[in-house]
Formats: sequence, C-alpha cells, structure tokens
Amino acid sequence: MSKKLPSTLPNMVLSLVIITAVVAMALSFVYGVTQEPIQKTNREREVGAIKNVIPNFDNDPTLNPQTINDILIYVGMSGTDTVGYAIKTYTNMGYGGRFDLMVGFNPDCSINKIVVLGHNETPGLGSKMTEDGFMKQFSGLKIKELPNSNLGVKKDGGTIDAITASTVTTRAFCDGVQKAYNALQELLNKNV
Repeated sequence: MSKKLPSTLPNMVLSLVIITAVVAMALSFVYGVTQEPIQKTNREREVGAIKNVIPNFDNDPTLNPQTINDILIYVGMSGTDTVGYAIKTYTNMGYGGRFDLMVGFNPDCSINKIVVLGHNETPGLGSKMTEDGFMKQFSGLKIKELPNSNLGVKKDGGTIDAITASTVTTRAFCDGVQKAYNALQELLNKNV
C-alpha cells in the first residue's frame, strides 16, 4: 500500500516541477517531430506566392533573398535575365493590425500582381482587399510616375479608390505596397 505524501509546500513544489518537466519534454518532442514539415509547408507556400506574382522563372528565388528594412526581396530569373521581383512586405496600419502581402514587380518596376498572405481585417469590409475589383487598380501601376512616387488613396490626394467603409485598410494596403516599392528601389540603387 502506497503512502500518500503530506500536503506541504515543498511537496507541492516538487510535484509542480515534475509535471512541468514532463510537459516540457513532451512539447519538445512534438516540436522536433513537426518542425521539418512546418518548414517545408511554409517554403512551399512562399514559393507558391512568388509564382503567383511574377512571370515564369527558372531559378529558385528562395535560395538567396535580399532583406532590406525587414522586407524580403526575391529575384525571379530566366537564364541571366531578371523576369521580376517578388517582395514580401507588411504593414502594421491595418484595422485588425498587421497584414502581409507579396507584391510582384516587373523589371521596369511596374506592379505585376499582389497577393495577400494573411490578414485580420473585418470580414465583408477590409477583407475586400483580396477581391479582383480592388486589386486591378494596382496592376501595371508605376509608382515612380505618381506625385512624389507615393501611393495613396484618393481621399488623401492619391490615385487609389478606397474600399467602401474601409479607408483604414486601403491606406494600410498602400503602405505595405509602398514599403515594397521603396525596398526595391533601395536594392536597385545599391546594385547600380
């Protein structure tokens, strides 16, 4: 017959330490098992987003991305020719906080396509930024030809029509795209 330990402070602390150690080992094991599949899935998602926003390329742009101001720049190549730049950017100005975008630029720095990687915007309002009607405004847009090379909503003197009842989201979207463009310009100026 086992003897029950008395309910004292040292016994309770010892019990909690043992339980915590067992749980930590279990979590460590699960993390070790799932780490590789998670990394593989994230890499496939990233490559898929890159393929979505720039024309066909034959290199692996994820092998050597450039980082400028926390913005990742992937260069798509076909042979020795640059076919486009896929830029993983973000903004913290969204109504629901941060959201991430993948912005594709053509070699002439016009926007090819944009994909929203993740957001917490209001369903039915800010989430309309993923719809074609809104996205079409950016296709072919050359930010360098805008006043002061700044992207903005018409309400603020810019060129982009805001999503109805979601001006905050639209401004945030423009902020993310502007960050991508600025990072690209910095990269191109560095390589000249």
